[in-house]
Amino acid sequence: MLIGVDASRAARPERTGTEAYSLHLIRAMLDAAPQHRFRLYADRRLPGELDAPNAEPCVIPFPRLWTHARLSAEMLRRAPDALFVPAHVVPLAHPRSVVTVHDLGYLYFPQAHPPFARLYLDLSTRWNVRAAAHVIADSAATRDDLVRRYAARLDKITVAYPGRDEGLRRVDDAAAIEAVKRRHGIAGEYLLYLGTLQPRKNLARLITAFSALRPAPSSLQLVIAGAKGWLYADIFAQAQRLELQGRVSFPGRIADEDKAALISGAVALVFPSLYEGFGLPVVEAMQCGTPVICSNTSSLPEAAGDAALQVDPLDTDALVHAMRQVLDDAALRHTLVERGYAQAARFSWAACAARVLSAIESVTCS
Repeated sequence: MLIGVDASRAARPERTGTEAYSLHLIRAMLDAAPQHRFRLYADRRLPGELDAPNAEPCVIPFPRLWTHARLSAEMLRRAPDALFVPAHVVPLAHPRSVVTVHDLGYLYFPQAHPPFARLYLDLSTRWNVRAAAHVIADSAATRDDLVRRYAARLDKITVAYPGRDEGLRRVDDAAAIEAVKRRHGIAGEYLLYLGTLQPRKNLARLITAFSALRPAPSSLQLVIAGAKGWLYADIFAQAQRLELQGRVSFPGRIADEDKAALISGAVALVFPSLYEGFGLPVVEAMQCGTPVICSNTSSLPEAAGDAALQVDPLDTDALVHAMRQVLDDAALRHTLVERGYAQAARFSWAACAARVLSAIESVTCS
């Protein structure tokens, strides 16, 4: 059959979580289903990773209202058998559709989102649940939220865990790690956060916890790496208030070619997010053989399993204690690393694609 896919997020040159999700999942679907044709809709040229014999690019350039105006018009003109939307919203005009809903964090932590963004996310999620024939959730936590907060039918939701980037592996070359550290202004040992800078990631509290580490080597740094999201000014201000300049660094977005070395060189990944739809940085750290400290809320226990120290993200003392444990206990670090490799191996884009394709095939046959 002909499956349409909104590939607009996958086509963006700079990728955060939803863009990476779209790219990797679409690529896995192309590989998994050579019997189907895929029409990939985007507002700009598609990346080379999506070139495939069964992929038909459909570039529709238009700067505004692309989804509801231009993509809707394309659906009316020549609709595919089904439409899959991996990281956005179902267009107003659509055939039978499947959509991924990543998380409902804006409902649980509204203060962490600008008012307009919060309203748009609420309205678009309501529309997705109503308009789509089937919904993909990144985790059981998101599935349960959709049922509880939007009265979605349980039989209309499939949980499909995102996969891991199988090209991301531990870097053991000390010289390569040191080169990446120098490039990003890091000296000595460091704890790492990796992800978008925004209030929901709980980074001001992470900085407070880091300042409370006693005793702590003066050379130990906290590296908060990632692109600026929104409402991030207080994150930088907290480091200044606590006079941690030089010990807390913000290298910005990390290039893909630096990511494995940066993660591998860290003493631990610390990911105290208040709410996640899944939590890919947790799995990425485990792939790279780096111990993980993460929150015990939302979907993160599903991503982390028994391979991380899990803490209440609102408990600063618990976060301090977990960091102290990882810094002091080599045997604990070894255990977390070994469990992490096994946990990360549970997630693959091939498995995710198989579940998504099954949902798409089921809605076209119903």
